[in-house]
Amino acid sequence: MSHNAESTAFRSALEVIRAVEPRVADAIGAELVDQRESLKLIASENYASPATLLAMGNWFSDKYAEGTVGRRFYAGCQNVDTVEALAAEHARELFGAAHAYVQPHSGIDANLVAFWAILADRVESPALKKAQKRHVNDLTEADWFALRRELGDQRMLGMSLDAGGHLTHGFRPNISGKMFDQRSYGTDPATGLIDYDRVAEAAREFRPLILVAGYSAYPRKVNFRIMREIADSVGATFMVDMAHFAGLVAGKVFTGDFDPVPHAHIVTTTTHKSLRGPRGGMVLCGPELADQVDRGCPMVLGGPLPHVMAAKAVALAEARRPDFADYASRIVDNAHALADGLLRRGASLVTGGTDNHLVLIDVSGYGLTGRQAEQALLDSGIVTNRNAVPQDPNGAWYTSGIRIGTPALTTRGLGAAEMDATAELIHTVLDRTTAGTGPDGAPSKAKYVLDPAVAESVGKQAADLLTPFPLYPEVTLG
Repeated sequence: MSHNAESTAFRSALEVIRAVEPRVADAIGAELVDQRESLKLIASENYASPATLLAMGNWFSDKYAEGTVGRRFYAGCQNVDTVEALAAEHARELFGAAHAYVQPHSGIDANLVAFWAILADRVESPALKKAQKRHVNDLTEADWFALRRELGDQRMLGMSLDAGGHLTHGFRPNISGKMFDQRSYGTDPATGLIDYDRVAEAAREFRPLILVAGYSAYPRKVNFRIMREIADSVGATFMVDMAHFAGLVAGKVFTGDFDPVPHAHIVTTTTHKSLRGPRGGMVLCGPELADQVDRGCPMVLGGPLPHVMAAKAVALAEARRPDFADYASRIVDNAHALADGLLRRGASLVTGGTDNHLVLIDVSGYGLTGRQAEQALLDSGIVTNRNAVPQDPNGAWYTSGIRIGTPALTTRGLGAAEMDATAELIHTVLDRTTAGTGPDGAPSKAKYVLDPAVAESVGKQAADLLTPFPLYPEVTLG
């Protein structure tokens, strides 16, 4: 039995937890088993290092730390100042940014901080300046009325959800769609690619305050130089949400026109996904927006999470190591191999391939909805998520697509040969799954039929594929 530091740390932690609530300890252990045995292809998930995970379980969790480094509303935050300053320093150096704000709890929080910072910078509003000193939940009806009157109908132009954008880029049910008069740009119906001329035309017509770029399901690079030129042409603030591909920027796979940091006024990101850190968010900007961004707490955020900021500092330090660039490069190589393997087996891919970490399969060619495909694959030990495709006839719930990504499997060490084998397993499941019917015999968008023997066989093959690439090999719990 291994007695290395990682194993000792995690075993000891579970023993302490088990003494209080054994069911929680069991669930934690079961999650490790499940992740070890499944082909994790969710593009927004990864595996954080033991050091990053352990940095979240400590006494920083007990501290309130509203404010920023050196300017707290609570006493006794000197150690929080240390880890927040370290995380911000690593972020600035890693991405070449003038300013980094590492307090956001998630990508959505990071986007909200950015939106309010841009509004405060661009719109003369005494009500907003007053509101920045309080949390949004504490604003009275009169405060909100004054805000709406002074801010007016500010406009945002972002990528549509079915084209690969994110719900925080103006999707109506999301708060971003309620804060702004919003319009979306899509992709070329024939190619699935961004048509920059059409984006420019939409910007000239709509005249947005904010032009948003970035995606959660667009399998290609974005030319941020062109997008900045479009923003400048209409006087818009250019914001990039790089949550999905931050690791490719950090690893210098995306450079020049494809690195958003030199081109955007403000950049938001999560710290997990391809960056391989803890679940959390971050904002990068120039000095002109720094003061507004630093007011994210208390305007939008509650108390910062110092234990998560400590983990961010660890993960960002890891990303500054030379081996992270190799990792980021292998993510893209693996995505190419996975896409090629699927195409050779007859799968239909949105845009016909990939330039980044994700692949979007249009499963309608298999006669399935995304929901049917997602569950059939899960039954077979392959974890994915359903996703809308451009002009999706099945909408955002059932969808016609499956989004798959390579960051997690690349972390485990799988390479091109394993990606081809994975493509074969995916194709086998989708090809052998048929749409089911409802109780009335009508076609169902959710029910499906898959021979359990096929699911069992694919699940075994998936487990065999993973055997040479153990997850957290330095951690043994038994």
